[in-house]
Amino acid sequence: VEDQAKEALNFNITLGIIGIVLTIITVVTFGIGAVLTVPLGILLGIAWLVLTIMAGLKANEGQYYRYPFALRLIK
Repeated sequence: VEDQAKEALNFNITLGIIGIVLTIITVVTFGIGAVLTVPLGILLGIAWLVLTIMAGLKANEGQYYRYPFALRLIK
């Protein structure tokens, strides 16, 4: 359980960082960057939902799950 909790925490921290970067890009470009960041944010949200469900299903089966693009910040 501890391993999967760390994996999920790392994944959510990674997505939080990406979300902050997308918000900064939107603000710095005075909203013009929203043309790029809003669709990326939507894709990010869909990816979060799908990958979280997949991880939950694998954990329920007792298998280890590694998120495909998570920074391993918490060891």
